[in-house]
Amino acid sequence: MDRRTILAIILIMVVAIVPSLLFPPKKTGGPAGGRAGGPTDAVPAVGREKTATPLAEEAPAPLPTRPAVPPARRPAASVDSRPETFVTVESPLYRYRFSSRGARLVEATLKAYRSFAKGDTGPAQIIPDSSEFVVYQVVVGIDTVNLADWTFEPSVSRLDVATGRDELAWVGRRGNAVVTLRYRFTPDNYLFSVAGDIRELAPSGGLVLVGLGPRIRMVEADSTDDFRHYSLVTKARSAEKLDFRSLDAGARRELGGPFEWAAVKSKYFLIALLAFERASPQFGGVAAVGGARSGKNPVSLHALASLPAPGGAFSHLVYAGPQEYRRLSSIGHDLNDVNPYGWAFFRPIIQPASVLIMRILLWMHEHLLLSYGWVVIVFGVLVRLALWPLNQKAMRSGVAMQAIQPELKALQERYKKDPQKLQQEMMKLYREHGVNPLGGCLPMLIPMPVLFAVWFVLASTIEFRGVPFLWLPDLARADPLYIVPIASGVLMYIVTKVGQMGMPPNPQATMMLYMMPIMFTFMFLNLAAGVSLYYAAQNVASLPQQWLIAKQRQRRPPPKPATS
Repeated sequence: MDRRTILAIILIMVVAIVPSLLFPPKKTGGPAGGRAGGPTDAVPAVGREKTATPLAEEAPAPLPTRPAVPPARRPAASVDSRPETFVTVESPLYRYRFSSRGARLVEATLKAYRSFAKGDTGPAQIIPDSSEFVVYQVVVGIDTVNLADWTFEPSVSRLDVATGRDELAWVGRRGNAVVTLRYRFTPDNYLFSVAGDIRELAPSGGLVLVGLGPRIRMVEADSTDDFRHYSLVTKARSAEKLDFRSLDAGARRELGGPFEWAAVKSKYFLIALLAFERASPQFGGVAAVGGARSGKNPVSLHALASLPAPGGAFSHLVYAGPQEYRRLSSIGHDLNDVNPYGWAFFRPIIQPASVLIMRILLWMHEHLLLSYGWVVIVFGVLVRLALWPLNQKAMRSGVAMQAIQPELKALQERYKKDPQKLQQEMMKLYREHGVNPLGGCLPMLIPMPVLFAVWFVLASTIEFRGVPFLWLPDLARADPLYIVPIASGVLMYIVTKVGQMGMPPNPQATMMLYMMPIMFTFMFLNLAAGVSLYYAAQNVASLPQQWLIAKQRQRRPPPKPATS
């Protein structure tokens, strides 16, 4: 979320509060008047709490069961002189490409998603050049052997997973040392398994370091927004996020495990290492080093996850694909929490509402066979209809409050020197007329969490990424023509104006009539176009109810002056 959006929210709150300070209700005197399941079995989280300690200050000593990550050192030996070759693994969902140099992942093309980066067309390829993803190092005593310097021999030159062949084996040799890596794939999932075996290199077993850097390749039209979402996320007892921007270039930090998974993410895509198989070691920790920056934006972060290899054997899973909530949820172990909705302080409220709304929108798209644009419109109308009874009750309460205003003024004049008695008489008057003085507030508060939840869902859920609707090129990005934000502001003004028909002049209401539509329009200019579309649909759906209440208010006989 950019600074302009945050400023707009603050200004809206100011506009909502300041009028009540400038035009306060008549004081009654005294304090009384002032109160107004995944594919594998779950592994219970164990180990110490996660800490983040700068490596420059203190480097924890390795422990037998959860070793810390030592700084990687390249061996003195030269890189293998054999030519580099590549193996492509393809399925209907993806195209992965691996290099014989370290058997590392050098391409992950996701066929269902387009790249929107300038000058980059076609499917989204999320691995940057010269990547360090899924590249291994082995700690042997005080030395670190970098397997990226080894040339591995593949079992096949190409693998088509859709034909039923699912394994790609790599064998690397140096002297008597042999390292075998077996990758197994499935055609309908971005998850693949890795089983490694190290012989004559670390006879008593050792520590394997798995590369998790430098970042997801830029495939978004708004690079600044994507930079803000770059994070390293780990899961011990719960998911914890380390923003790239929190580490300056060259700054180092160590995250203590054990971790069920560790991941590098952008706004919509994810590359994760997972180790939650029963009886298999988890990741002992992650060492992160801040990389290059572009102005204030972090460009890269280099990370190594440590994985114990007792007896020279190790295994883990790799996920390289989109942040599809349902797909990540099916893997389990809270992997879906890699991209939570809402600000941290507001998340306990927004996250459940966002997940529910996201599931409803996806269900409507699949079962009603509507495009996502029409789904957003229909959902906005349905929310307004669901709140119709509550709004009706609140509006009628407002009409009733207007009718008893003369009697309230008379009570305030009569008991202005006795606040306690005034409070008692006011409550008595409310009971006699069946009026709830707070009845008009709740309908104004309930739609706001829903609006915020819709905001986060449309702006952060990959299913809405790049979805066009009418003239809108992307529901997840701002309207380039500003048509929907301006229409939302105009509709908000009309709804408020209709709602004030038949009401006596009120300076506070007049200020809100003009200021709130302006502020909401300003806020919507920079938000996902789908949010403006949702709010416009809500305003259209609320017009009939506002009109009916206004007519009812106008038909009501004027209140009789109260006798003192």
